[in-house]
Amino acid sequence: MEKMMREPMRVDESSLKHVSFLGRGSFGCVSLQRDSNFRLYAKKSSSSFNQLQDFQKEIRIMVRFRNHPRIVQALSSVVHLSVPPEQRCHIYMEYASKGTLFNMISRFRGTPMPENMIGRAAFMILQGLDALHTNGYVHCDLKPANILVFPSTTVGEPWDLKLADFGLSKEPCTDSRSLFHGTEQYMPPESLGPDGEMGSSTVDIWSLGCTIIEMFGGCPLNMGHCYMWRLPRLVSPMADDFLMRCLALQPSRRATAAELLSHPFVAQKNFTAPILREMPPYPFLRLPPCIMGKEMEEYARHGLVI
Repeated sequence: MEKMMREPMRVDESSLKHVSFLGRGSFGCVSLQRDSNFRLYAKKSSSSFNQLQDFQKEIRIMVRFRNHPRIVQALSSVVHLSVPPEQRCHIYMEYASKGTLFNMISRFRGTPMPENMIGRAAFMILQGLDALHTNGYVHCDLKPANILVFPSTTVGEPWDLKLADFGLSKEPCTDSRSLFHGTEQYMPPESLGPDGEMGSSTVDIWSLGCTIIEMFGGCPLNMGHCYMWRLPRLVSPMADDFLMRCLALQPSRRATAAELLSHPFVAQKNFTAPILREMPPYPFLRLPPCIMGKEMEEYARHGLVI
């Protein structure tokens, strides 16, 4: 890494040609570029210099996790600036030829993905989160649209996942009060509102739980003060337990990424007929009786009781 910082990677933009438009977000847009050797690049651009700090943070994090198999890779270690009058900034990353996890979920049209597929996806997401959290980083905007899908490097597997979009992430020794919360549907109750808490790894664990429910065909319900995820379907006891460990209302009760990596739900392989259990509409409300009273008091303080 130190050598990379002394010798930054740069892209010769004069050799690039536009191939196609890939998508648009709150930051700007992403397009596919190729150079004279037909190497492909995902170019993330913003029409405003207001994104410059976020892009610089993204580059720092991607360079920090250079060569990690679950973190998207930067192909240039600097933010590129367009000369006036355009005043644009952009960064270059590896191209995810299979799109995003959101695209994958959409292809199932609201029906649940196979549970072993969801477990495999959760395992790879957790590998990325564990690397971030172990080193003092928090993603802060984990959701299917920010998880990229690549051809698998494992023989016999169709795809691999990598975490992306670190513009809102927390870096080590960063004041959490300077952070903005991510997409509300995936944010835990303690992160919403004017005094919302950000910067804790427990935020990412909650977001992971929401993402898994979405893979099971669930959807968020706007309750005014927060979003609740409804899952009126059947899941196995292992998936049920995994989700409850992610979606505990009290942040201290949520499992860590390291703990979840050893959970049977993500360790299972090639099972064919899991025993199914119907989950309640709001999985984080189903709590052990011994803590129900205390948790519901906290829930009421957030104005979330329905």
